[in-house]
Amino acid sequence: MQTIHQMMERSWAAWQDFRMRPLSDRARLMREIAAGLEALGDGIIEIAMRETNLPEARLKGERARTAFQLRSYADACERGDWLELRIDTADLQRIPPKADIRKMMVPMGPVLVYGASNFPFAYSTAGGDTACALAAGCTVVVKAHPAHPDTSDAVAACIRKALTACGFPEDIFLHVHTQTLEEGRALVIHPRTRAVGFTGSHLAGRSIFNWANERKDPIPVFAEMGSVNPIFLLPERLSEDASGIAGICAGSITLGVGQFCTNPGLIIGVEGPGLDQFMDALSDGIRAIPAAPMLHAGISKAYASKKTAALDQNDVQVLATGLSGTEDLHGTATIATVDGDAFLANPLLHEEVFGPYSLVVRCRDAEQMLRIAEGLEGQLTCTVMGTNDEIAHHPALMAAIADRCGRLILNGVPTGVEVCLSMHHGGPYPSSTDARFTSVGADGIRRFTRPLSYQQWSDTLLPDALKNANPFGYLRIVNNEPSTGPVIA
Repeated sequence: MQTIHQMMERSWAAWQDFRMRPLSDRARLMREIAAGLEALGDGIIEIAMRETNLPEARLKGERARTAFQLRSYADACERGDWLELRIDTADLQRIPPKADIRKMMVPMGPVLVYGASNFPFAYSTAGGDTACALAAGCTVVVKAHPAHPDTSDAVAACIRKALTACGFPEDIFLHVHTQTLEEGRALVIHPRTRAVGFTGSHLAGRSIFNWANERKDPIPVFAEMGSVNPIFLLPERLSEDASGIAGICAGSITLGVGQFCTNPGLIIGVEGPGLDQFMDALSDGIRAIPAAPMLHAGISKAYASKKTAALDQNDVQVLATGLSGTEDLHGTATIATVDGDAFLANPLLHEEVFGPYSLVVRCRDAEQMLRIAEGLEGQLTCTVMGTNDEIAHHPALMAAIADRCGRLILNGVPTGVEVCLSMHHGGPYPSSTDARFTSVGADGIRRFTRPLSYQQWSDTLLPDALKNANPFGYLRIVNNEPSTGPVIA
């Protein structure tokens, strides 16, 4: 087996060619990968079902999403908006003279992508991080997730086939299975690695982040590390439809056996008849949910351990549990409750329990709800169930909630992450390591780029995207005005 050093050197050498390829070539490769993924047919679905315990319908939907990501990011790659082209032409009559300066985003270099356990297609080998890196002009090294190695191998073979079909060097994409923590660290700290994409637990994501920052030359780590995704229930909205809200919450909590980073693990309301009715209806819904197998033994064990630790805390009471399973890997849905004072006093109750679990926090009043909102850590999402009048009358609460999340939802649930430009999937630490960037949507391409200014370069030597003629018709900001036309020299 080749060494990690050899692999990273190969990726670096391939990047010297790939970075110079036109955007249309990168887009063609991504579309070829999407077509190849679809051409794998039911065989790849059967492999993934065996390795992940995920049902056929879920995996087919996820594969379709992955192919859509590849194609939509390919389209965005060709449009070139992410290049952020800026041109300020010279003014030699000014005192002192103003130089011609032009700026664009350029690829950073080889990107290390960690496959995710809960999304074997969409966040793994050919997932969003890989697609964004390729669109940016970066080579990719994927570290396969050990929970679905055969699935990852099959998808990697599909990508290699696409590279051959497009006439690209095979080292643009490399695939590795690691056996030890030290091997994972070696990939991160290798001097040819220029950025890391990760989706997974806080413990693993923070370790990768620390390794990257201990390097002689620190590199960015774009780690999405989970979230409790709190739902705030306002009284007027509850009085209108407590049972209906409970129903959609029960579905969101237990969707996919709760194994989504947007699973709502915390529900916060003000004590009163509306909250009582909500808890009764939520309990009824949860009791009807059958246990189902979780992704793998590690996740099942962690769910059982963290759930037990939360339920063992003072003043925490179980409201309802779902139908029990018969196998060790089965995750049983559980809803618990605690009062606001106990929640504020116990940081452990703020932590994510990854699985079909949620904690209902009963606040004394709106003031305590605000205190709880202000005390929460960073989240991928926050949800508010409220009327328009309630939202308008609680500006401090809305500001506190907005400060702690990357996506703010009104009268909906956080599960379901649309792949589009307006989606932001990321949030303040510890939900991610950089709240400014998204891992979903074509804006994620920007993660693997850096700005480069060209000062006083002749037009013939500039990259095509910055030349006066604008041969591809990209949108550019020229002397502070948007333009798709040429620069008049």
